[in-house]
Amino acid sequence: MNREELIAQIKIKQSFLCVGLDPDLEKIPKHLLDCEDPIFEFNKAIIDATKDFTVAYKPNTAFYECHGSKGWESLAKTIDYIPSDCFVIADAKRGDIGNTSSYYAKTFFETINCDAITVAPYMGEDSVSPFLSYENKWVVLLALTSNKGALDFQMLQDKTGIRLYEHVIKASSKWGNPDNLMYVVGATRAEEIQQVRALAPESFFLVPGIGAQGGSLEEVAKYGWGKDCALLVNSSRGIIYASNDVDFSEKARHEAKKLQQEMANILVIKGMF
Repeated sequence: MNREELIAQIKIKQSFLCVGLDPDLEKIPKHLLDCEDPIFEFNKAIIDATKDFTVAYKPNTAFYECHGSKGWESLAKTIDYIPSDCFVIADAKRGDIGNTSSYYAKTFFETINCDAITVAPYMGEDSVSPFLSYENKWVVLLALTSNKGALDFQMLQDKTGIRLYEHVIKASSKWGNPDNLMYVVGATRAEEIQQVRALAPESFFLVPGIGAQGGSLEEVAKYGWGKDCALLVNSSRGIIYASNDVDFSEKARHEAKKLQQEMANILVIKGMF
C-alpha cells in the first residue's frame, strides 16, 4: 500500500486507528481454546468486529513465534485474512547486518506479504536499507518508544545537547523518504512528539501507548499532527481484551468504534474533510 492509498483509507474510514493483534493464549476467551487454531479464530473475530473502524492492523510477531511452526501458520493465516484495504504492519523489530536484513525483508514483504515492518536502527543504514528497496513497502523505524527503558539510551545527549533519538531521525531521513519510512513515537511522551514532528514534518508516525499505557489521543493529535494526518495510533489491549468472555468481539467493536469517533472529530477539526 502506498502513501496515497493509506491517506485515502484514513479519509474513507474517518480514522487513523491501528489495532494490535497480540493474541495471548492466557488472555483470550477460554471457549476458543477448543478450536483447532485458537489464535487465528481470535484474530478473525477481532478483525471482523473492527475492520469498519480500522485502517491498519499490527500483529506483534512475538505472540506467534513463541508457538513455533504453528504460530507462524497462525500469523500467515491472519495476514491473509486482513482485508486488502487495511495496512498491515509486522511488529517484528528486526535489524541486523545487510545480508540478514535482506532475508528478513523477503520473509515479511514476500513470503507473508505485509505492508510494513518495525525495524531497530541501532546497526545503522546498511541494516535498514534492504527493507527500503521494496516498492510500496514501508520501514517503521524505532525512534522514541513508550517504555520506561527508553530513557536508558534514546534520551542521551551529545555535547551539543542533541539526543540520540534525534540523531536517529536526522540520519534515517536520508536513507528513505515519507513514502516508505515511518517512525515509532510513543504516546506516553506526548510533548516530545512535537520535537519529532519538527524533524520529520511529512513522515507517518506509528504511535503506541494510548489506552492501557496511559497515552492521550488528544495530545498525540495536538503534538504529532502532520501533513495529511500522518498518524497511525495503535491500541492493542484496550480493544482486543476489552472482554475475555463470549462477547469479546462485540466489546472490541465497541472500543474500536469509540476511538474511531474520537478520531473522526479530530480529522474534522484538522480540516481533513
